Parts: sequence; C-alpha cells; structure tokens
Amino acid sequence: MIEVFLVDDHELVINSVAVLLGAQQDISVVGIAYCGEKALETLETISPDIIFVDIEMPGIGGMETCRRVLKKQPNIKIIVLSVHNDGPIPQQLMKLGAVGFVSKASSVDEMIEAVRTVMTGEQYLCPNVAENMIAQAKEAKKDSPFLKLSQREQEVVGLILQGKSIKEMAEQLALSDKTINTYRYRLYDKLSVRNDVDLTYLASKHNYTGH
Repeated sequence: MIEVFLVDDHELVINSVAVLLGAQQDISVVGIAYCGEKALETLETISPDIIFVDIEMPGIGGMETCRRVLKKQPNIKIIVLSVHNDGPIPQQLMKLGAVGFVSKASSVDEMIEAVRTVMTGEQYLCPNVAENMIAQAKEAKKDSPFLKLSQREQEVVGLILQGKSIKEMAEQLALSDKTINTYRYRLYDKLSVRNDVDLTYLASKHNYTGH
C-alpha cells in the first residue's frame, strides 16, 4: 500500500483529492495538513511514502516545507502541486529534491499516475511542465556563455563540475598541472567568474554539464 500525505491550504480541493486518491486499492491517504507548519508537526510522528505539497501556502510556504521535510526524512518522495506550470519554480523544486510536479489543473488520473510513477523510482512531470522545462533548457543552452569556450576549456569545465582536483584533471587530459591552471583561469576570465563556486552556479543556471 502506498501511503500518501497531502498538504494544501485549500481545504475543499485537498479533501476532494484525498477521497479520490483513497479510492484506489493501492493508495492510502494517511493524513492532511492545511499549512506547512502543521505538516511538519504531523511528520514528526508519521513517515508516508509520498507527500503532495502546494507551493503557495501561508506561513512558511511550500518550498520551505519541502526543504525541511527532505532534511529530516530524505526518503520521502515529494510531488509538488502548483498553479504555475512555467517560470523557474518547477526546475528549482526538482533541484531541491522533489521528484514530481503536478499542475492543479491536472486530472485525478494524472495524480494517480504521478503517485505510481515516483514509487518506481522515476520522476513525474505533468505534460505542460515537462514541455516548459524542455523549452527553458533549450533557451538557456542557446544563450549559454559556455559557447565562448574552446573544446579543451569545455573539457576542463566538465571536470571541475565533477569535483576533480588539478592533479586528476591533468592526468585525465594528459596535461601538466600548470597547463590545467592556465586553462582554468582563462575560462574564468571568459565567463566572468572568480572561482569554482561561481562557475558551478553559472553552469547550474544554464543547465550546463560540460563535455
């Protein structure tokens, strides 16, 4: 039995969802909370498989609720409920650790599919969110400052993003430590970053993983 917990400040909506999800033979709704604070309090005593979390709630809000839940119970699978299908929010939440994103305009069948999908270890994005995230990724790649880099510089960036040391990079690329550092500071200059932390942030912003 898949145990599901629901968090949303719209009581009528979430109560209806609870009834419909609970009607499934393999799903049990083990609790409902109408705010993040109450959800965190309840989760001190239960550990459901999945939590549906509304992003726009009074109090600490959905994003902070997700962050605190995952910090205390990292094995819980979070599916986000939101009216926002585009913009940076879906991607931010998936990076935070959510494994599903369902629009509030989605059908109950989609919510059921989301529950069963994430329980297999896969992520679930409702079609509109998936399309928007793909479009955003393409746009970010098109405007990527990393296009300024040479092939070798892109290889160095990729190794930096993997957390490789200067020595490890030198060995893998068959170059000297000095040459690696030369490439490193040259690409810093081209990308207008000061260090590896800035580089990692820029790469994340542009969905860049290196070559």
